[in-house]
Amino acid sequence: MVATDRAERRSTDEHGHDIIDPLYVAVVTVSSSRAAETDPDDPGGDTIEEIFEDHGHEVRVRELVRDDYATIRTAVRSLVARRDVDVVVTTGGTGVTADDVSPEATSALFERELPGFGELFRSLSWEEVGTRAMASRATAGIAADTPVFCLPGSTGACTTACEELIVPEAPHLAGLATSHQQDATDQSLSAYEE
Repeated sequence: MVATDRAERRSTDEHGHDIIDPLYVAVVTVSSSRAAETDPDDPGGDTIEEIFEDHGHEVRVRELVRDDYATIRTAVRSLVARRDVDVVVTTGGTGVTADDVSPEATSALFERELPGFGELFRSLSWEEVGTRAMASRATAGIAADTPVFCLPGSTGACTTACEELIVPEAPHLAGLATSHQQDATDQSLSAYEE
């Protein structure tokens, strides 16, 4: 049963912080050109999946959507509503062209922003690509108790973000974002047992 599945994966780390491990992940690739192809190549999405799975997590969903505000927002909104998704990662659409709308489409769903993610990502990117890092609008936040990360489409950016930031911290973020659900479940069970 999915509802108890998250509870079975919930524990604490060495510092006593709530974590969910392994994570169930959804990856959304944003690309109008790839979405139009019958057999699209998806190096960014493949990179994200490989890194998460190399660290023992499971990619449950892969979606490919076009660069369109409503389409991106609808895809992410449906994913954060799923009980079998702990984290959503989008790749593509974070630049400065007119059709780069992933940050706007996803941040409209955020109840809480994680500004530190974008700051740290651009800092790491500075070391790799110099001043071009300022063009990245990578962002993150919590939507429907689910961490959501918006990454650029390049494999280098996906690798840096996932290996250096997301994979190390996402189990903790997912645990914190859903800890109130656990408290409510514990209280319900206690009331039932009395």
